[in-house]
Amino acid sequence: MGEETKENIDDNELVSRIVKNNNAHLYAVLYDRHAKTVYNKCLSFVKTKEEAQDLTHDIFVLLFAKLRTFKGTSKFSTWLYSFTYNFCVNYVQRELKKKREKILVTDRVIEFPGEEIPDEDILKLKEEKLSRALNKIEVSDKIILMMKYQDDLLIKEIRETLNMNSDSAVKMRLNRAKSRLITIYNSI
Repeated sequence: MGEETKENIDDNELVSRIVKNNNAHLYAVLYDRHAKTVYNKCLSFVKTKEEAQDLTHDIFVLLFAKLRTFKGTSKFSTWLYSFTYNFCVNYVQRELKKKREKILVTDRVIEFPGEEIPDEDILKLKEEKLSRALNKIEVSDKIILMMKYQDDLLIKEIRETLNMNSDSAVKMRLNRAKSRLITIYNSI
């Protein structure tokens, strides 16, 4: 295989070849394709570029060992997206535990009348205040909101990435996250 053909191999085939031959050169091609996307996801979870770079590095080190678990039933980019989110969520949760910070979220369970919150309500929120509110909500709520509004994922893609049972479960969880976000946003 010539150098120019490495770039023409699709991700799933590339992963298959990396796993089969433990090929670091092919892994570098995979890294080059996805490092920027992974870095940007990490940056959305942490406060500094350096921390995002460290997370990106850690993800790709762990990813090399975990590539064997990729079954190819979805696109590699979807699998990597899920892998990155899970890694970042675990990191943030560990950091929160270490610092013993309390997240200011209402302890009571919010009851939902089943009425869907329009996307426009989320899109109207002011950026700075929205950023503060996003930092106060549960990580799982932040993830699903970022998938929908920052990454423009379809409900089906969110379902696959988060391994949820149905589109309606995603919609319900998304609606609850929107409601919690608006509640916190309005309290700031």
